[in-house]
Amino acid sequence: MVIPQRIHFVGIGGIGMSALARYLLARGHDVSGSDQSANGQVPDLRAAGARIAVGHRAVNVRNAELVVVTSAAPESNPEIVAARELGIPVIKRAELLAEISNAGFGIAVAGTHGKTTTSALIGWILVSAAFDPTVLIGGTSANLGSNARVGGDRVVVEADEYDASFLRLRPRIGVITNVEPDHLDFYGSVDRIHDAFRRFAAGVSETLVYCADDPILATIAGGLSVETIGYGRNAGTFRASRIEEDGLMTSFSLIAPEGETRFATPLAGPHHVLNVSAAIVVARVLGVPGPAITEAVASYRGVARRLEVKGEEGGVLVMDDYAHHPTEIKADLAAIKKRYGRPLRVIFQPHTYSRTSDFLADFAQSFSAADAVYLLDIYAARETDTRGMSGEDLARETSLRHPAVTYTPAMGECLVQIARDTRPGDMVVTMGAGDVDRLGPAILDTMRAQDSSPA
Repeated sequence: MVIPQRIHFVGIGGIGMSALARYLLARGHDVSGSDQSANGQVPDLRAAGARIAVGHRAVNVRNAELVVVTSAAPESNPEIVAARELGIPVIKRAELLAEISNAGFGIAVAGTHGKTTTSALIGWILVSAAFDPTVLIGGTSANLGSNARVGGDRVVVEADEYDASFLRLRPRIGVITNVEPDHLDFYGSVDRIHDAFRRFAAGVSETLVYCADDPILATIAGGLSVETIGYGRNAGTFRASRIEEDGLMTSFSLIAPEGETRFATPLAGPHHVLNVSAAIVVARVLGVPGPAITEAVASYRGVARRLEVKGEEGGVLVMDDYAHHPTEIKADLAAIKKRYGRPLRVIFQPHTYSRTSDFLADFAQSFSAADAVYLLDIYAARETDTRGMSGEDLARETSLRHPAVTYTPAMGECLVQIARDTRPGDMVVTMGAGDVDRLGPAILDTMRAQDSSPA
C-alpha cells in the first residue's frame, strides 16, 4: 500500500495512534484526527501540525484519503460510518504500523509484559550508537522525549498482541519477552494465546530472540527454522546472573559464550534485568559495539508510566506505573519496595471488567509487597459491564489476603483518604492502564499544601 497524503486518525490521542501520527507528520503528510478529549497526546500533536477535533463527527473525515482507527473504536463511530459511505479506505492502527515496519528492516518486540521497556531500550541503544533507527512504541521514552522517532530503515516497533494485531508484522528480528494469559476477552483460551505467539514467531524472517526461562517460548523457538537466541536467568545462550541493587541502579552480569560482561541499569527488579538482556542481545545481533551497548544501558531513563517518579513533597515519594496485570503488579511492587525500603501505599485502578473478572484471585494476591492498598473502581476502556464486576468485588477479594485494603471508588475519595493516611517517609504508587495517572500530581499538590500549612 502506498500511504496517501491526507490521513485522518480516529482516536488520535492514544499512545499507539499518536506515534503513527507523529511519524507521518515528520514524513510530510497532512494529518488530522479526533478524540473524545484534548488530553493525553493531543496538545503535542497539535503543536506538531496535526488538526485535531474534540468529539467524533462525520464532517471530520471529509477531506481524508485514508482513515486509521483504534481498535477501541466501534463500527458505529460516526467518522467510520461516514468514511465507508464516502468510499474512503478504513484501516486499523496495526495495518499502518505493519506497512511502515515491513517496508524496512523490522525489529518487533512482543510479549505479555515488558514490550514497551524493551523496545524503547533497543531504540535508545541504536540511537546512542548512531545507527539512526525509526522507533514506534507504546510509551513516551524519556531518552527520546517521544513515542516516535523518524530515522533510517531499521524500524523498532512494539508488537501488541491485543486482537492479534501483531500478526500483521513480518520482522527481520523478532523478540518475545514472555507469554502469559491476557486479553482472554478476545482470545477466549490460553491455547489460542499460545498459538498467536507461535504465529508471530513464524513470521520472523531472520532471528528470534526469546526468554528461554519461559517454557512456552522454549517450545515455540524449538519449532522454527530461523536463528533463535535464548536469554534468561536459568536457561539460554545469554544468562543474567549476580543481580545486585546498588542505590538507584541495578547491576548484573550477562554471561555469553565468549565471556561475562557487567552491566548497570536504572531499572529496578530482576524482571527488568531480563528486558535489558533481550535488548542487549538484539543490539549484538545488529552489530552494535560492546562499549556502546554498556553505556546506553546505563544511560537509559525508562518510559513514562513505567515506575516513573513523579516527585516528592512533604517527605512523600510519588510514583506512577502502567502495570495492569497481576504478574506486572507483583513484580513492580516487589522491585520498588526492595529499592526504596519505604512504607508502600499502592493505589490501583483495575482495567476492564473482563480482565478483573478473569484474574480476580490473582489480582487479590498481587499486592503482597504493599503496606496499604487503595482500590478504585474499574476503568472500563472499550468495555461495558457484562460480568457484574466492580472494584468493590476486587477489594472484597483482596481483603481476604491483605490486612490493609480500602475501597475508594472515586479518585476524589481516594485523594482524601491518602492525604489522611500518608506520613513523611512513605511512598505512594498509582497503578493501572486507565487514567489513574491523574492522581499523582494531585497527591503531590496535597502533600505540598499540607507541608506549607501553619502548624
